[in-house]
Amino acid sequence: MRQRQIHLGLTIAGIGYHHAAWRHPDVPAAGAMRFEHYRRCAALAERGKFDFIFLADTASVRSLDKPAFARDREAEQVKHEPLALLAAVSAITSKVGLVPTVSSTYTDPYNIARGVGALDHLSHGRAGWNLVTGFCTDEARNYGLDALPPAAERYARAAEFVDVMTALFDSWDDDAVVRDKTSGLFFDRAKMHMLDHRGRFFQVRGPLDLPPLPQRHPPFFTAGTSEESQELAARCADVVYAGKVTLADARSYYASVKGRMARYGRTPEELLIMPGIMVYVGRTRQEAQDKFDRLQGLLTDAQGLGLLASYGLPDYTGFDLDAPVPDLPAGVEVFGQYASTALAQARREGLSIRQLYRMVGGGFWSLRAIGTAADIADLMEEWVSTGAADGFNIQPPCVPISAEDFVALVIPELQRRGLFRNEYETQTLREHLGLPPAVSRYARDPALMAAGE
Repeated sequence: MRQRQIHLGLTIAGIGYHHAAWRHPDVPAAGAMRFEHYRRCAALAERGKFDFIFLADTASVRSLDKPAFARDREAEQVKHEPLALLAAVSAITSKVGLVPTVSSTYTDPYNIARGVGALDHLSHGRAGWNLVTGFCTDEARNYGLDALPPAAERYARAAEFVDVMTALFDSWDDDAVVRDKTSGLFFDRAKMHMLDHRGRFFQVRGPLDLPPLPQRHPPFFTAGTSEESQELAARCADVVYAGKVTLADARSYYASVKGRMARYGRTPEELLIMPGIMVYVGRTRQEAQDKFDRLQGLLTDAQGLGLLASYGLPDYTGFDLDAPVPDLPAGVEVFGQYASTALAQARREGLSIRQLYRMVGGGFWSLRAIGTAADIADLMEEWVSTGAADGFNIQPPCVPISAEDFVALVIPELQRRGLFRNEYETQTLREHLGLPPAVSRYARDPALMAAGE
């Protein structure tokens, strides 16, 4: 029996997941604006035989009205639009999947179906799409809203968005576009389906103005820990980008999401859960630790204090940064999982303010691994073999140099253990991920075909 394989995605948005990555001497500060940067990342991903490359996105420059957050010291505030960028990347790749982030709160499903569908055609079946509902007021204000809509409304809209997208992808039967030069018939109208969707959030006539996609339904990615996000994932997602940082929490989340799938007529194998992980790998543990320490040393006080404020902790400007984290003033509370957990750990370990911001700045919010290739592979193997993950989204601290380390050191170790492919054996992203072929709803349900829906 073949050993269970680990799935791997490479996140390449910006120039790194460590907040000080842009200051690293081997990282070009303007790299994320240059296509050559993405050409290098894409070639690296295919050399490493990754399932996909992933672009996160938020359509805003965040928190400019909150100077304490020090957003002017963060490289990730400027970025390319993901669909346009990955359309260009599709032309210089041949195997790796391409997953852009799109919003269901600030866009319409027809727009996104056209964009994702075009990417699937251009890449010959390598497109996916990561759906987000938004989390910040700055983005809402860019789309004519004064505030972020309530979570229940955002997820209700997202669920309808996914349904409309999927239905639009089914606009044409497999053999609908005949292109018959002899008869002059370009497409068979009887094999084209009008959607005529009228729902709470969207009215979409259809059909999609693209022939059947190579994958029929490009894999749908989502994320989140809320009840609404877990239900959406269980109902219709193909991949969940998870964010748990301990094995116990990850196993609990894994069981929670997959345990909901039966009520939607799905099996656990139809959904992959892939936590994000920041990897610092070296040929020795000391070399790996040195790479982490070097980046930590590039965090400035201003940026570090800004990070604490942005995560919901107090503004410690003017305090002695090498003194222990002070007690909160009377009547002041911190809100949010990250803030409360970070503050509790600081108190428990007697950290100074500087140590606290370095802890947060070093990726406190993400699973982090520092060690040799064997150490990293051990961690991944344990998570996958004990019901915590089906694979991982690699979040390089510096892009692409940390990803190059991963490909040079960790990938061969995973291959040696039989946990990861040596070569691509499949072509489409659905196939890379081991997902079953997607079938049009009209092929699945003859009654819909008969009704002409």
